[in-house]
Amino acid sequence: MSAPTTPHTPSAPAPSEQARQTAQPQPGDRVLSGMRPTGALHLGHYHGALKNWVRLQADMSCYYFVADWHALTTHYESREVIEKSVYEMVIDWLAAGLDPERCTIFLQSRLPEHAELFTLLAMGTPLGWLERVPTYKDQQEKLRDRDLSTYGFLGYPLLQAADILIYRAKWVPVGEDQASHVELTREAARRFNHLYGRAPDFEQQALASVKKLSKSDARAFEAARVAYQQSGSVEALGQGQALIAASGALSAADRERLEGWLRGTGKAILTEPQVLLTEASKLPGLDGAKMSKSYGNTIALREDKASVEQKIRRMPTDPARVKRTDPGNPEKCPVWQFHQVYSDAPTRDWVVRGCTTAGIGCLECKQPVIDGILREQQPMLARAEPYISQPQRVRDIVDAGTERARITARETMRDVREAMGLNY
Repeated sequence: MSAPTTPHTPSAPAPSEQARQTAQPQPGDRVLSGMRPTGALHLGHYHGALKNWVRLQADMSCYYFVADWHALTTHYESREVIEKSVYEMVIDWLAAGLDPERCTIFLQSRLPEHAELFTLLAMGTPLGWLERVPTYKDQQEKLRDRDLSTYGFLGYPLLQAADILIYRAKWVPVGEDQASHVELTREAARRFNHLYGRAPDFEQQALASVKKLSKSDARAFEAARVAYQQSGSVEALGQGQALIAASGALSAADRERLEGWLRGTGKAILTEPQVLLTEASKLPGLDGAKMSKSYGNTIALREDKASVEQKIRRMPTDPARVKRTDPGNPEKCPVWQFHQVYSDAPTRDWVVRGCTTAGIGCLECKQPVIDGILREQQPMLARAEPYISQPQRVRDIVDAGTERARITARETMRDVREAMGLNY
């Protein structure tokens, strides 16, 4: 049964496509993302997320964490898989190009502040918010072999929210299918700020601040406030913020108060993050379906050369090509999707001509893919080698990153406890 929303909680407008497209990351903005350690990372992870993480660390303040608590939500009976995978996954990250001097790499379970914020957010989060997350029923359907009727699995999107909010991240790089999790995070932050960011006389103080604007600006501000809170209009939010910024009669406290009044919250104790949409990976599994360990169709980031060659050569092709002399259709062949990632334009033209005219055989067609994967893996293997031979270096990186993350997490929790009256 869903818990009712309190009558004073403002509606939580979902971000429109316009909101996602108009908001632009700025250098130095804080980014947060994580991965669950449930086994070796594969090329799908690289093209779907890691390659983007590496790009972001060049200009942004990036926090990347090993989500070992999240792994327990679906693998709570398989702790040995998680324990074995934690540091191996970090090696994969470093192999992919993450630089611990340019980003913060840390371990979720080393920071009990995450669990504390999760618990405090849970006190005021309606159950219906969690039950409506699209991946909740979807994952239960896909993972029927596991008992997911647990509080941990129901609550994992709120734990994700705590992971993001505790670092006051402005951006969360996700695919379209994960955008609903970020929206839940925004709702949780908005609700928290509404409940705990308000002084008892907040409304009176806000109205007093509005009176410091000119009469015309005050009317325009009120119209923008109503429009934003009723419809989530990004344009109205921008108009209200512009009026606040342009007024020379407002103090810093007035500006913060009016920002909260405009958004329908109080003081912004927790930052509402934005979705940073990641382009969907074009790399499928070896069988043409999504690359996934559970489907047995992956190539690991650090898979050995002989295994890569064997797996690609055994890939299914266009079923119409029964004999070498039969023409084929690249669009019906999983190998063609690999060519779109690993081959240049002349090679792809060669594949199309050779396949459709039976001018080349399937093994010939697969060789450029093999070469492309091995070429991509070479720098990864070189970067991984020092950490494989000296595993303590990996632990030192995680320890240092965890301590950096702890400083930020503790600052946020200090403000959260104070806002909730828990600093006695």
